[in-house]
Amino acid sequence: MHQNQSEVTATGAVLNIVQYILVRGDLISKLEWPLGAVVAQACHASSAAIHLFYDDPVTQSYLKDLDNMHKVILEVPHEQELLAVEKALLSKEIKFKKWIEQPENYPTCIALKPYVKTDVQKLLRKYKMLK
Repeated sequence: MHQNQSEVTATGAVLNIVQYILVRGDLISKLEWPLGAVVAQACHASSAAIHLFYDDPVTQSYLKDLDNMHKVILEVPHEQELLAVEKALLSKEIKFKKWIEQPENYPTCIALKPYVKTDVQKLLRKYKMLK
């Protein structure tokens, strides 16, 4: 297992940086999308979030050590829950990219910009790793 991406504060404290990605589980279980197609959705969202928030200082810290980037892929059960997550993130001013697959216009996942883990972990605690 590799180390978490980290940032050192002005006081010398080390903070873990992680990018959370929430993926709809029903894409695999109910809609029977191939696993590769679902993984591609997460990749699209992750890349888009990094691009959109590229100039953010935490994103820059995250990108400084590419071999140790830390991503956590979580599962939300269905579209309604993904939209509920979006609403909660907006209310807390958490920055993210919702990926909408085209031309179907399906919201498939949400990728947060990289954050210090302790800044966002509590909001996402109820979701489990994608299986």
